[in-house]
Amino acid sequence: MITREENDLLCLVEAAAPMGSIMRQHWIPACMSEEVAERDGKPARVRLLGEDLVVFRDTEGRLGAIDEFCRHRGASLAFGRNEDCGLRCLYHGWKFDVNGNVMDMPSEPDAGEALKAEAKLKSYPTRESGGFVWLWMGDAENVAEFEPPAWAHAPDDKISIVKIHTSCNWAQVLEGSIDSAHSSSLHSSNMPPAEVDGAKATATSWPRPSNDKAPRIRFDKTDYGFRYAAVRTPIIDPDKKDYIRNTLFVAPFTVIIPPNDQYKLAQMLIPMDDGNTMFYWIAFHETKGIDQDEWRKFCGAEIGVDIDANFRKIRNLDNMFLQDRHAMKDGDFTGIYGIPAQDMAMWESMGAIADRTKDYLGVSDGAVAQFRRIMIAAAKDVRNGKPAINTRAAGRRTDVSALASFEGMVPKDADWRLYADGEAEIDHAA
Repeated sequence: MITREENDLLCLVEAAAPMGSIMRQHWIPACMSEEVAERDGKPARVRLLGEDLVVFRDTEGRLGAIDEFCRHRGASLAFGRNEDCGLRCLYHGWKFDVNGNVMDMPSEPDAGEALKAEAKLKSYPTRESGGFVWLWMGDAENVAEFEPPAWAHAPDDKISIVKIHTSCNWAQVLEGSIDSAHSSSLHSSNMPPAEVDGAKATATSWPRPSNDKAPRIRFDKTDYGFRYAAVRTPIIDPDKKDYIRNTLFVAPFTVIIPPNDQYKLAQMLIPMDDGNTMFYWIAFHETKGIDQDEWRKFCGAEIGVDIDANFRKIRNLDNMFLQDRHAMKDGDFTGIYGIPAQDMAMWESMGAIADRTKDYLGVSDGAVAQFRRIMIAAAKDVRNGKPAINTRAAGRRTDVSALASFEGMVPKDADWRLYADGEAEIDHAA
């Protein structure tokens, strides 16, 4: 259990909250590149850490991330005309460039030359990598070097992304991502036990080589967060081998999940505000992978079918995720379509912010307990003026862009850390 104060430290991200301060010392994904692919195209509305922004690509292909609301009278620039290297408000025609500078004030005498400097909108630096537009929302005088994510090493056509709005706090979403034990129950119809030599991927399921629902958790703290192994007894050669699934928590909001034989997996759980999260699930591979449309269909996250244009779910808590009780009687464990929807039914059912003071954790919750311990300590550090976790200033030396998870059969009782591949140590002082 944790205290109510600790729960707030872990969850709250708006205004000057310490956890929000941690996020602001990292580059944060604002939206998918596909949402702003067109020059002079539709702006993307973005909410991050309690702030409302618009992201747009201008005539020359430059990306801007600025305050959503016009500096003049507060109308939304999401309706704006994206033209001639700027975003023009429909209300009175004020126009802003990608840096928030006022380019034109047609409603003002002399085009508002005397007002332009004072009317600048808030803007944030942008980068584009791995299918995402990233923002720096921290100190404008100390912008950290951008480091591409692990999946940026894959070709663009081998990166597929699911995006879904989740109506609860970011921490309970992330705790689901690092909780290996739940997959053996909640996702058992999608991840059926099978006599296979490792995790597989078909068009409809992910067969796995174990029916062990009580994994043994092995944990290793790192300078970027932590990694852990869920050790299970396999179906094949249970006396000789263990089945290991190795997961990496890359603070503050990324989880690198064990792969299957077709693609690697990662999730980013991005706080929109205290009670809402944008869930991203990335499937990628250097040579294989899964098509974008197939990935979204598999996950039950097709735009216009499962989610609307704002990435809000058709199946949601209000309609009990359209749970099919007849399907449950016929053998489907949850009666809910799609792995993400199954997770979100559980996360959102806890409330907008889960009350962890009432939790009763078990042995299989080891990674969840470690996440809480590490991130609460990290929030306290930032509150006391120390650098944020997983930053160069905090002493991190690992090249996080080279990290990779692992899954597979290993000799029984072998050291799981020998199979936690992909971690590349680099000497930045050299």
